[in-house]
Amino acid sequence: MKIYLTRHGQTEWNLEGRMQGRLNSDLTELGKAQASWLGRRLDEEKIDVICCSTSGRAIETAEIIRGSRAINIDKYDGLMEFDAGEWQGMKHEDVEGNYSEDYHRFWHKPEEFQSDHQEDFEQIMDRGRKTLDEITHKYQGKNILIVSHGVLLKGILASVKSLAIKDFWTGAFMKSCCLSIIDFQSDEYKILLEGDISHYE
Repeated sequence: MKIYLTRHGQTEWNLEGRMQGRLNSDLTELGKAQASWLGRRLDEEKIDVICCSTSGRAIETAEIIRGSRAINIDKYDGLMEFDAGEWQGMKHEDVEGNYSEDYHRFWHKPEEFQSDHQEDFEQIMDRGRKTLDEITHKYQGKNILIVSHGVLLKGILASVKSLAIKDFWTGAFMKSCCLSIIDFQSDEYKILLEGDISHYE
């Protein structure tokens, strides 16, 4: 059983340097192209179901990757991006300027990041793993494509690797429509590929 994981394509807010979180932003033309590139890469792979975030940018990415194939798209709130609270919609430079200590902890000391208005990294990893387990047990024996978001995907991979929260950001960066692959056998996950973008044209 293989689980393919990807992040949505580039969005308008990605271009503007804004934090999206639970808010949505439309795919750019490049974002749509990135989804098409990944769709072509996966065209010969047997994918039985697509599970995606309920965010519009993830749904559109999933639809483009699916193309003309008759694959059901199953939507999960558990695959949404982390709740960024009051940072959502703000430019990174403004978040850094107004919340400098929290912003530094978020990127450099995740084990110290705590907020009353945002998910912390333990919550992100727990939600990602719980949703992954729910999907793999629902679709046992099926090959699955998961379309989600950068931080939540890092949480899933960190959980599979049993990383300490301080090591959350290690490993590949989740670029738009990058590809990670997990093998799932006997209730054990094994990462085969992480954050690959060799399909970019």
